[in-house]
Amino acid sequence: MTTEVTLPSTSASPTARQVWARARGIALALMLLIAAAVAIAVVRSDTLHGELDPRSADPYGSRAVAELLADRGVDTRVVTTLAGATAAAGPDTTLLVAVPDLLTGPQQSRLHSGVAGSGGRTVLVSAGSASVERLAPGVTADPATSFDSTLSPDCDLPAARRAGTADLGGIRYTTTHLTADECYPSERLATLLRIPAPSGDGDTVLLGAPDILLNDRLDEHGNASLALQLLGSRPHLVWYLPSLADASATSEEGARDFFDLLPSGWLWGTLQLFIAAALAALWRARRLGPLVPEKLPVAIRASETVEGRARLYRKANARDRAATALRSATRTRLAPLVGIPATQAQAPEALLPALSAHLRGDGQSLHALLFGPPPGDDAALIQLADHLDALEREVRRP
Repeated sequence: MTTEVTLPSTSASPTARQVWARARGIALALMLLIAAAVAIAVVRSDTLHGELDPRSADPYGSRAVAELLADRGVDTRVVTTLAGATAAAGPDTTLLVAVPDLLTGPQQSRLHSGVAGSGGRTVLVSAGSASVERLAPGVTADPATSFDSTLSPDCDLPAARRAGTADLGGIRYTTTHLTADECYPSERLATLLRIPAPSGDGDTVLLGAPDILLNDRLDEHGNASLALQLLGSRPHLVWYLPSLADASATSEEGARDFFDLLPSGWLWGTLQLFIAAALAALWRARRLGPLVPEKLPVAIRASETVEGRARLYRKANARDRAATALRSATRTRLAPLVGIPATQAQAPEALLPALSAHLRGDGQSLHALLFGPPPGDDAALIQLADHLDALEREVRRP
């Protein structure tokens, strides 16, 4: 008997449909994350735009206090560079520094030296430990912020006594200056601090929180009164909004790298994410141990087992495994029929000569049928099964 079968090779690479079926869950999750991020950015863009900017009418802007100051004859000018801020300092000027912590160390030192002897007022808004030691020597920012936001003055500063309760809170300060006015205390630490200059009429005022300057908080308590008194003591107000575009911020001595621009606590936050990912991986990981034989609770017909396994092969497109199982079983059944021990049934050098002698056929075609490459499609697999059945029937024929 001569049996010739041409069996093209199959590819083990997953198809595009399989790749999509595996990745669609991850893709959907990423799309939901991106949509949520865009939605949050859109919602928050209206409220955070122009924060502490006297030109902004947004809730977190400060245009309202600038307009009230203008009605009282105080002109407000916005600067975004260190050179503009130091050049504007003078005895008839109040210099407000919106976010002192954004300044580099050299910038803070230059700002302090530029305004220290000007005779004007310097207002530092939410100056933390990164800036207060340079901009206000002798003052320390407490690491624990205030839990209260509405506080009473509890000091002799006339502006605070006239304003009454106000929304301060935020950063709390301690000082070694004996003549300093410590107002609006929270747990005995001041959230508004006024330090007179060693000589002249100048002074430095530290605000622990910017709430009294914001549009949506200006009409509450004594916020408007306190803000107008602190910022309106001189005819000119210079509002300094530090900017990363300032040339002094990118100088060689004050350059900041990428990690300096990241918010505080990013390292611990990233470490927590890695720990959470590792714990999730351990929780979801598959733990493969040794095989444990177990008796089936019910008897299952062999035909059902074969059919179930065949369906699994078909679902996975595992034609190579199916062909290997068919050929191996056929070789095992043919070996005793041609006088070959079962231990040599899978060896082509032992099985093929005996089959060729029994059938007086072409050994090369038998080799392609019993030991050839896997089929390339389902039709070739069915054809292979038919040829194997035909070969077994031919050998069994008396």
